[in-house]
Amino acid sequence: MKNISITLLFCAGLLISGCKNDKKDSTDNKNTETTTSTKEEVKKIRVTIEPKSGSSLSGNAVFTEENGEVTMTAIIDGLPEGMHAIHLHESADCASEDGSSAGGHWNPTFEKHGIWGASGGYHKGDIGNFKVDTNGNGTITMTTDEWCIGCDDESKNIVGKAIVIHDGVDDFTSQPAGNAGTRVGCGSIRQ
Repeated sequence: MKNISITLLFCAGLLISGCKNDKKDSTDNKNTETTTSTKEEVKKIRVTIEPKSGSSLSGNAVFTEENGEVTMTAIIDGLPEGMHAIHLHESADCASEDGSSAGGHWNPTFEKHGIWGASGGYHKGDIGNFKVDTNGNGTITMTTDEWCIGCDDESKNIVGKAIVIHDGVDDFTSQPAGNAGTRVGCGSIRQ
């Protein structure tokens, strides 16, 4: 009888020990799954573009950061048909009637003005031109890894800048800003 009791105790001990290890393995697997399935945060800023210099412009821009890239989509209404310039400027201050409070083009790397991606140089704010249809509507979308939303790299961070619409066309060569004409719209990029 004593041998049976010892055997039963031994078997019960093995059973409890085995269940305990299974539970630990299960917990370890859950932790591994949680760690590997975390997603990168998506950041988004919506900017209202206000009319400047007596224009009847209206519009908005959305900046979305995902997977190390920022996509900007701007939708503009109330402009004359044709091509118009759009840039990021160095200050989120759109208080002045002519948009001049937004400062010059955002150029944290001190390059010459030019077309985006040009080997001869370009400002981080040199977005370019977009087309406006006969109804006064225009849209532009751009994606780049040279911008970020609220990061610590001031040569990439667009927060605190302004998006500016011009009545003319950026010629991509005139210094310092492409001879794009009057500022007819401005929106502050803020979190």
